[in-house]
Amino acid sequence: MSIAYMHTILTLLPFYPLVSFLLLISFAKRLSWQLAASLSVGAMALSALSSFALVWQLSADLPVITTHLWQWFTLSSSEQINISFYLDGLAAVMICVVTGVGLLIHIFAAAYMKEDENFTRFMAYMNLFIVAMLMLVLADNLVLLYLGWEGVGLCSFLLIGFWYHEKANVLAARKAFIVTRVGDTAMAIGLFMIFKEIGQLTITDINESARVLWIAGDNQPYWIALLLLGGAVGKSAQLPLQIWLPDAMAGPTPVSALIHAATMVTAGVYLIARMHGIFLLAPEVMTYVAWLGALTLLLAGVAALAQSDIKRVLAYSTMSQIGYMMLSLGAGAFSAGVFHLMTHAFFKALLFLTAGAIILALHHQQDLFKMGGLLKRLPFEAVLFSIGLVCLIALPGSSGFFSKEAIIAQLFSSPTAGPLLWVCAIVGALLTSIYSCRLFFLAFMGSARFESPLQPSSSKLVKISLIVLAILSLVGGAFGTALEHGLSSVFVAAPMVEMVNDPTWLHAVAIATPFVGIVFSWFYFSKYREVSHSPLVENTSAVNQFAKQGLGFDRLYDWLLVKPYCTLAKVNRSDIFDQLMMLNAWYVTLWHEVLASSQNGKLRWYVAAIGLAALLLTLLLMLNVGEVSMEIS
Repeated sequence: MSIAYMHTILTLLPFYPLVSFLLLISFAKRLSWQLAASLSVGAMALSALSSFALVWQLSADLPVITTHLWQWFTLSSSEQINISFYLDGLAAVMICVVTGVGLLIHIFAAAYMKEDENFTRFMAYMNLFIVAMLMLVLADNLVLLYLGWEGVGLCSFLLIGFWYHEKANVLAARKAFIVTRVGDTAMAIGLFMIFKEIGQLTITDINESARVLWIAGDNQPYWIALLLLGGAVGKSAQLPLQIWLPDAMAGPTPVSALIHAATMVTAGVYLIARMHGIFLLAPEVMTYVAWLGALTLLLAGVAALAQSDIKRVLAYSTMSQIGYMMLSLGAGAFSAGVFHLMTHAFFKALLFLTAGAIILALHHQQDLFKMGGLLKRLPFEAVLFSIGLVCLIALPGSSGFFSKEAIIAQLFSSPTAGPLLWVCAIVGALLTSIYSCRLFFLAFMGSARFESPLQPSSSKLVKISLIVLAILSLVGGAFGTALEHGLSSVFVAAPMVEMVNDPTWLHAVAIATPFVGIVFSWFYFSKYREVSHSPLVENTSAVNQFAKQGLGFDRLYDWLLVKPYCTLAKVNRSDIFDQLMMLNAWYVTLWHEVLASSQNGKLRWYVAAIGLAALLLTLLLMLNVGEVSMEIS
């Protein structure tokens, strides 16, 4: 394949879903379901095929493919911002995940949302989501990256609140938008600092110039990396900006799968990996990244143990797995973190979409305590969901095992991580196996706790997308060697983590931990998996409710931020500052009323006013003459 042909393919990659979006949003309900689904899914198929063709052409002789579309604007005499795409090993992994997994989610969504009256608008938003994410990962400069970054935030807002007739959905969309704006503001300030200090915004130039201008520990890269981390934790739902993600489950299930598996929450991981040149010069911030990831994976694991909504369990699971990726990046194991990003996209999309099929079969029931016995009633969905859980737990042979073990294996000897963070990762793996078993026992084993007859989906689109995701989840670990080879040129400046002094028992403990969690869950949650005629009651203890509410972060922010703001708004409901500014208008209006009242059209009033004015003027003149006479004498 010629270089010019590859440039053309790369140029058109994000334009297929963009054209589909424009057509769908323009014609909306005038399009039939068949035509709207064909446009949306067909555009994704073209993008996916283009992605695979480009990745196939990347090699040691051609590690990077770039294409320039047009000049956007000029910032200085030496810095021009272009609409240009940059494809290397890291971007190649991301476009395969975004378009490949995104295609399967679109296929599922075409069947899942078929009966919705706004189906065309939904698929248009899904296409736009893919466009924004492709812009983000292919951008060769930070301005274009930030455009995609904000586009992802906009699309998440539109899709989370898609069913806007329900108040909870609107509040969830607003919450996601506001919380992520906090991180986006920090990121924007970081971009301003980069341009001020380096004078460049092209990503490759920034990473190279940073290594020339600064050394590890300098003040400038510390603050820049810290601000970029603020943007990353907002988009990837890490502490302390993680509160939006569980509420985002208010959107349709395909949206949850797209946000959690292929697009939004992986953006923060991609940003840190892409800007690794600056983060490596800020070892303190690398430590912050590792600890934020570790604390998030533990917090999310504990919260998942108390959830009763099947989608919220998976949401907290996503927070936990993104925590693993952040922990890996903070430890300097960039390739392992990106590897887990890819495998997580496979099995998390499988889990969400299978959960969506189960929810549909149960007439939109999401409460785990109102399920049960689905292993016999929905065997197809149960088997596929089990495959996803096996990968999530990271049992040997699954894709999750290879990627998660690659992370854990490099923590113990990492200069920025060390034994304590290795312990956090092991505890997180234990929590993952426990809440996964609890989920499986409640949903698929024990007694059926529903009365309505099941309506399993018979759509071939649903089954095809689920089966392909299941296969990818099982064999995804085989891509590890090729992925590491492709990323070696991207992270060439990252120091390799030495593992020569690691104790031999580390791997044994890491492999055995999920099995310990399974054995513990088998006995501790025995009442969930046993057939019983007595109703199953959810634990309502204070500790369980505290964990179910996300360990109190929503309440904490409510007291620290929301209530003080609402109080100030209540006090200032008459707008005190505006009233001060309006004093001038009141003064002018007052004199206008006084003068206007004197113009009443009555002649004797005018004559009296003239006489009174003449009398006052005479008195003033007499007084002035008297004062002058006294001064002369």
